[in-house]
Order: sequence, then C-alpha cells, then structure tokens
Amino acid sequence: MIETMWADLQTMQMTYQLIVQGERPWTALGDFLNYWHAYAADRRAELVHDPIQEPVEVTLELRRWAAFCAASVEFLCQTDALPCPQWIYDPTYILSEGWFTGLGATKSHIQERLKQEAPEPFIRRNIYCSPRAFANKYATAASVQRQTA
Repeated sequence: MIETMWADLQTMQMTYQLIVQGERPWTALGDFLNYWHAYAADRRAELVHDPIQEPVEVTLELRRWAAFCAASVEFLCQTDALPCPQWIYDPTYILSEGWFTGLGATKSHIQERLKQEAPEPFIRRNIYCSPRAFANKYATAASVQRQTA
C-alpha cells in the first residue's frame, strides 16, 4: 500500500513551485484551494504570505501561471476580506498580451464572454478566465445539503 503524505500547508509559493516542476497547473491550484477553503481556512494569511519565485529562465507559460497565481491571491483575499500581500502588486505579474484560459478559450465568442466575466484582479493582469474557476465546492455542497434537508 502506498501512503500519501500531505503537506501541513500548501502555500501559493509551494503551488507555483509545483507548477514549475511540471505539476498540472489546475491540479496544483485545486489542491491550494482545498487548503484555502477547508484544510487551513484558519491560516489563510499564511497560505499567501510568501511571494512566488519564478525560475531564472522563465517560459511564457510559467510567466502566465505566475500572473495567474498573483491574481488568484488577490481575488481570494478580496473575496474573504483579507489584506493582500504586497508581492502580488509586482508589475512582473502583468502580462503584456491577453491570455484567455478555460474551455473553448480559443474561440472568439468565448473570449468576448471571458472579457466580460473575468474577475477584476485577472483583467488588470491581462488574464481572462471564468469566475467559476474559483467556485467553492465546500460551500456548494453545504448549500445543496441544506436544500435537500
């Protein structure tokens, strides 16, 4: 039997490092969100305190994910009324060209919708994604449970 070891705290810094090391970005970010919403909800400031660290030779894809991580931290902090860490305001995390991400994001009509729907912290960084990327499955499950009770 293989035993899985979970980190006590998967910070955003660790999450970005996992992406740099080849972890699928949505998996790493999804794991981070589990810590944010459930495993370490009482330690959210710690989850985002330390800045992410880009590799010396950063690719366009890794630069995009770094900007996405910074926007995610700002979005989550705003949503949960926490102060944002200063590192997220580094201009390095603003993309020079628009990046559309999500299902169908290469289609022009989807891009137009994403320009309207993307949360502000992402738009300011030239990233266009659905706000549903941050749906809180724990809150959704609780809501469904209350409705069926």
